[in-house]
Amino acid sequence: MKTLVLGGYGNFGARISRALAQDAGIELWVGGRDLERATAFAQSLGGPVRGARGVRIDAQSPDLAQGLGFLGVDLVIHTAGPFQGQDYRVPQAVAAAGSHYIDLADGRRFVCDFPAAMDAAFRRAGRTAVAGASTVPALSSAVVDHLAAGWQSLRSIDICIAPAQGAPRGEATLAGVLAYCGAPIRVWQGGRWTEQPGWAHPAKVQFARMKPRRGALCDIPDLELFPARYAGVQSVMFRAALEVGLTQHAFAFLAFLRRAGLLRAPQKLAPLLHATGGVFDAFGTALGGMVVRVEGIDAQGAVARRAWHIAADDNHGPEIPCMAAILLARRLARGDVLPTGAHACAGLLTLTEFDPEFTRWGMVTDVINEAPPAP
Repeated sequence: MKTLVLGGYGNFGARISRALAQDAGIELWVGGRDLERATAFAQSLGGPVRGARGVRIDAQSPDLAQGLGFLGVDLVIHTAGPFQGQDYRVPQAVAAAGSHYIDLADGRRFVCDFPAAMDAAFRRAGRTAVAGASTVPALSSAVVDHLAAGWQSLRSIDICIAPAQGAPRGEATLAGVLAYCGAPIRVWQGGRWTEQPGWAHPAKVQFARMKPRRGALCDIPDLELFPARYAGVQSVMFRAALEVGLTQHAFAFLAFLRRAGLLRAPQKLAPLLHATGGVFDAFGTALGGMVVRVEGIDAQGAVARRAWHIAADDNHGPEIPCMAAILLARRLARGDVLPTGAHACAGLLTLTEFDPEFTRWGMVTDVINEAPPAP
């Protein structure tokens, strides 16, 4: 299966390219604006069949569909973020070229509006399109499904991602995060929609194999997808917890400045913060992780609370956002049938399917039955 990774030598694209280059069923093309970089990176990958190839391709080019058609690719994996504020010209071009499409989007509007905007085009093409094949909502939904399997009802979902300070950071990812710093975010709490500011008011979060951290609200697709996906759920929360407390407080300060009208576009600070972020690496570690907590009524009718933890050492945490795209690409290469049309990546993968990838990178997972809160 001829597969093109857009942004294939970037922070996440490079990881996906390395993984897929070793798959005998995939003919890999590494795409980007810089042909020299794309070619050099592709040549460094090798591969079991003919080796990866580099190609110059601009995701925002008006003739992208023609370029994809000329290459004859079967699958396009779009990693060129940030997806916050990005339109659908790339998946539109992919549908016009008659290819499958997968992206790593974590932008709330991009992922949540994707099915309605793109379903007809991909159904006409007879192809599959998946948005959000990343930590959220692909892995997060798989974890919730696993934790609450067999339960009578689900009351609350609480998720926190805790990256290692030393893990590689992409400027595009940072820009996406800063885009909603201090902005009002719609959150499903107590069975109704409320608004809370992004990255403000950090709260303490407990992890199984890491020290507690303070996490703050982030605007991700799960906040909107999960109240619709899990009938009866009363609260859905998602936080990010930075390892160095000073950086977490810095984000909270930026949120305050935006709310006060003193900082209109925090995302414009991404290049500066990306360039200076390494200053704090000496105060952190290579250990990051994630926790998903659910509370509800179990199969016996009792109040239950369960938590799934993952710990990723050696700065391997950034591999996690890439896993869903890799797994789905391999399924397509094997000839597995994925649903035609456009979909948000919730419920397309099971937690068990991720396990070999966790093992590959030495990541440790725990499922813990916690004491439910006192009535």
